[in-house]
Amino acid sequence: MKPSFTHLVLIPSFNTGEKVYSTVKDARRYWNPVWVVLDGSSDGTVQGLLEMANSDEGLRVWALPRNQGKGAAVFFGLREAERAGFTHVLTMDADGQHPAEKIHAFMQISEKNRDAMILGCPQFDSSAPLIRVRGRKISNWWANFETLRGGIGDSLFGFRVYPVTPLLALMRKQRWMRRFDFDPEAVVKLCWRGVRPINIAAPVKYFSPEEGGVSHFNYLRDNILLSFMHIRLLVGFTLRLPLLLWRKFRG
Repeated sequence: MKPSFTHLVLIPSFNTGEKVYSTVKDARRYWNPVWVVLDGSSDGTVQGLLEMANSDEGLRVWALPRNQGKGAAVFFGLREAERAGFTHVLTMDADGQHPAEKIHAFMQISEKNRDAMILGCPQFDSSAPLIRVRGRKISNWWANFETLRGGIGDSLFGFRVYPVTPLLALMRKQRWMRRFDFDPEAVVKLCWRGVRPINIAAPVKYFSPEEGGVSHFNYLRDNILLSFMHIRLLVGFTLRLPLLLWRKFRG
């Protein structure tokens, strides 16, 4: 597969075990290049992924010395992407939940809409925990309220294509968006900057522990983090309300 010089796949990973290998292989089947940022992983996958990269010119792997959070790993990858001249990054989780077969379609849409972010809109099957499906509706409601758009299909689903320049400009000006709060805060604040969302359906698969599924989501800790994030966004929304109203009625 010929490499793209504008769009790459970025996979942040923290202790996802064996699933990361199949995720990376699937991503490479559908795109070139693919980058992996290991966020202080201690599960023995660092060496295995580095060996994969040694025999695959389309794969690059970075191993960060300590765990800093998903957003921090993506931030690292974005800075490297900018240095290498890439303009867009598709992020996907390392645990196999995201549909690698959709990568090419998302990239094609991004190539035709370079000023937009392409957001995966998850299509859940019976494997999805009901509490996760219902709980994300709250975050989605707040995200649409905070942008006055009503056009964010899903604020939490991490399978999406970001334009590198506006996202980096946003992250460099603040210390937030470094952990689980990255995806919803990124989509809201990019909307504030005029980056329009395009929603594309994407199937999602939850794996049981017996199937190698790994989840680092902590219901108490991460819901507190999300609640604090939305409080901050609500303050920012209030300050930006005149501009958001002007954009909404102008469009």
